Amino acid sequence: MNKAILMGRLTRDPEVRYSQGEKQMAIARYSLAVNRSFKRDGEPDADFINIVSFGKAGEFAEKYFRKGQLVCVVGRIQTSSYEKDGVKQYRTDVIAEEQHFAESKASSESSAARRPEPSAAQGDGFMNIPDGMEDELPFN
Repeated sequence: MNKAILMGRLTRDPEVRYSQGEKQMAIARYSLAVNRSFKRDGEPDADFINIVSFGKAGEFAEKYFRKGQLVCVVGRIQTSSYEKDGVKQYRTDVIAEEQHFAESKASSESSAARRPEPSAAQGDGFMNIPDGMEDELPFN
């Protein structure tokens, strides 16, 4: 059985392309930051999982999904490989079979308003968390 159920925040707006040919199909790619249930010292708190949705699901992602939203995806894991500059590259994606919002629109908009600005980023790629926001973070 190949089944993946993930809940996390979109790390960016979905990137959508349309297939060529007589019957065009939307292909949406996005990634989710999925919280880890345990953490060792020096390890990240979240995994970044690549998601691909096709057809109507891809159109839905393009129209409604935005960076920072909490969503739930049910799908299957698919691996692939390709050659780039003579080196074999491997890729693992979750092919979405179901996509759902995991929070209300008002909650999503209010949490986006509380997020620190990207200009607060440090040289290591992490942002400073303003005092008093620890209880409101999605990855506690």
